[in-house]
Amino acid sequence: MAIRQLSPETVNRIAAGEVVERPASVVKELVENAIDAGATQIEIVIAAGGLSLIRVTDDGSGMTPEDLLLAVERHATSKLDEEDLFDIRCLGFRGEALPSIGSIARLEIRSRPADANQGAAVVVTRGAKAPVGPAAVNRGTVVEVRDLFSATPARLKFLKSERAEAMAVTDIVRRLAMAHPDIGFTLQTGEKKPAIFARGDRSSAAWLERIGAIMGREFMDDALEVSGAGSGASAPMRVFGFAGLPTLHRQDSTQQFLFVNGRPVRDKLLIGAVRAAYGDLIPRGRSPLLSLFLDVAPSDVDVNVHPAKAEVRFRDAGRVRALMVRALSDALATAGHRASAQGGVLTVESFAAGVLPNAGMPPPSSSYSSGSAGYKWQPPVASSGFSETAQTPFSVLDAPSADARTLAEPTAAGGTVDKPLGAVRAQVHENYIVAQTRDGLVIVDQHAAHERLVYEKLKASLASGGVARQGLLIPAIVELDDNDADSLVARSDELAELGLVIESFGGGAVAVREVPALLGETDVEGLVKDLAAELQSDGTARALKDRLDSVASRMACHGSVRSGRRLTVEEMNALLRQMEATPYSGQCNHGRPTYVALKLSDIERLFGRR
Repeated sequence: MAIRQLSPETVNRIAAGEVVERPASVVKELVENAIDAGATQIEIVIAAGGLSLIRVTDDGSGMTPEDLLLAVERHATSKLDEEDLFDIRCLGFRGEALPSIGSIARLEIRSRPADANQGAAVVVTRGAKAPVGPAAVNRGTVVEVRDLFSATPARLKFLKSERAEAMAVTDIVRRLAMAHPDIGFTLQTGEKKPAIFARGDRSSAAWLERIGAIMGREFMDDALEVSGAGSGASAPMRVFGFAGLPTLHRQDSTQQFLFVNGRPVRDKLLIGAVRAAYGDLIPRGRSPLLSLFLDVAPSDVDVNVHPAKAEVRFRDAGRVRALMVRALSDALATAGHRASAQGGVLTVESFAAGVLPNAGMPPPSSSYSSGSAGYKWQPPVASSGFSETAQTPFSVLDAPSADARTLAEPTAAGGTVDKPLGAVRAQVHENYIVAQTRDGLVIVDQHAAHERLVYEKLKASLASGGVARQGLLIPAIVELDDNDADSLVARSDELAELGLVIESFGGGAVAVREVPALLGETDVEGLVKDLAAELQSDGTARALKDRLDSVASRMACHGSVRSGRRLTVEEMNALLRQMEATPYSGQCNHGRPTYVALKLSDIERLFGRR
């Protein structure tokens, strides 16, 4: 077949296939345009999951009739300065979105700049452009997309249900709203009341409020502020945001939000940095909750590597990763012994479900009827049926039966209710320590808590004294791919610090002369191949460190206080004080909380006192 030039309509539809995968892709492009236009309020309305209608309204700078005419032409943009693709300071820049959308749907744009007396409108129907005409419109821009994919009906077969498409739109809007707390967003999907994100500022408090509106109060209660700065390839860079405590985690990564220069991304390097920072603080296969923003010089990141701009490439990936890991690690270490507040909430809910006929009952200030449940609370009524003799046994309650001065300083050394984890009051079931704080109580799992303390001491010992090595009587020769072998040899100094001594052994092979003594008998070949694979994927030798940590964790488990052992008050108070002084002691080696805290107000609520 002879080579021929494709028609502009076909070219636009091909471009649309790259840019517009589903309705959420259209919403993303249009909202990004509104943000780039300096909007302070953006309204998004969709119908039928975005297939029949998508309307985005903003109060941005608006466009003149001449701008409108160019806006629907391919590769026409106002966002590139002197066509420098390495100095991109906006979200959109290719100039493909509007003409691509117009080639597969009915596209109408109405816009008016602030200094214009009237607006203008242009309509593109499946690639056919109508002349620009006058339009009544407020300052800013209104973009309507109707009958999406009507020019490519075969594409409809690959879409999900309207509800699923609406959820994808919601996810896109939430991510963009999270990155821009100084812009107000309203999203109407047609299924329920609109989601409204009120406009704030770019302060830390306003940012957390916006993040909490999207990720929920649960995250806000357990969020740690993250902040760090470092030198980039050509200019300083910084990371900021909020990360959840290690005891707050999920099975999937849908609650991990990562941004580069305000752009939502799903970047393997950043995800790997998050995994490395949390390390052994969360269970394997679980994902922490966080929202992190990385600001780098535009020349240090390439955002033009993916049609949907969902992936980026860093000029110096090593520095970016180091900054992310350091900032997250510092925030987690600063949290000290703190554990998720959800532990106490779930404990109270568990008690309420077992004690009250209906959880969440109102306080006894007024009677309540549960309707069909048949439960009705009434305040107790004093009975006049008791004789004087019948009341006698209760007269002893007028005086205390024992020393009730619970707030007095305990006699056992090291115990005080003013400490974060309080003073020991009891040990129950030979495993759980009950301590009293100034405003509540704490229940500690003694085995899990001590296991973390021993584990942290082992890790500190490994870090300060180095990893003891065990020489192999006969060096192990491991054959690898040339690139894998070169990667290992290039990182031999780092591996030696972890106790693994290797050297080149000709082309495509390495000789292993020493291994970490802590590992005992191990599969040297398997270990080396795992390390090579990791170095190729994300540039880190995590497998060896993970194995050392795993061994240290097992040693800590066997060397810690066992369940079923009775402890003295002094021993229990000493355990609490060590927990307060040890970072990460809020979770055990397996990522479970080591204690739960109950506020006095929650306990009183259980008994109807609030």
